[in-house]
Amino acid sequence: MKNLIYLLPLVALFWACNGGGGSVGNSYGGAVSLNSFTDSASYAQGLMMAQQLKTFQEDGAEPVINANAMAAGLDAGFSDGEALFTEEELRPILTKWQMNLQQASMAKAKAEGAVNRQKGAAFIAENASKEGVKTTPSGLQYIVVREGNGASPTPADQVQVNYEGRLIDGKVFDSSYERGAPATFGVTQVIPGWTEGLQLMKEGSKYQFFIPADLAYGDQGPPDIGAGQTLIFDVELLKVNP
Repeated sequence: MKNLIYLLPLVALFWACNGGGGSVGNSYGGAVSLNSFTDSASYAQGLMMAQQLKTFQEDGAEPVINANAMAAGLDAGFSDGEALFTEEELRPILTKWQMNLQQASMAKAKAEGAVNRQKGAAFIAENASKEGVKTTPSGLQYIVVREGNGASPTPADQVQVNYEGRLIDGKVFDSSYERGAPATFGVTQVIPGWTEGLQLMKEGSKYQFFIPADLAYGDQGPPDIGAGQTLIFDVELLKVNP
């Protein structure tokens, strides 16, 4: 359902831009006419699938899918002709392919994570000497932008906060300010750097956190963050809910 929701705007946009018709070239069988909504939706589905699969592919490596063979499989599946594989033969092939994708994804994340960790470590080392930066035994760094005078949260509490998160290159990946509403969650329901940092704060305060990868998402960062990233957060603690 999530993929379908993502796909529909893409199909609508392509349909609008394409005027409901036309043709596109490809590397596998010449031009393909897009004369109906189904044609455009089919093209959009293939485009999205290819873009997703390319994320698993190392630079210069063999493609993770043969689009020509895939098109033949689609044709066989929709026709009454005899398929090259039985259902029993399909399962081990697809299982191995999925395992290969998973291994490729893990290898890519590990390589990216190593580079990002190096950059993050250099950033943290330089940041430690800057005015106002404090470092805890865990490696969390923070600056007190504004000190509040309310209660400090405990691990059992929920907090209401406004925040902005960005990478060390300045890219913003999340912001309650942009959404126009504060966030509420449990102190222990977030990454370790947040759990520790929140308990240093008081209601009404604003801190800036510098969170090394091992106190953030490690090598399991979501796509908009990536593996091994050191994160920076501006955090306002608005309210503590025991």
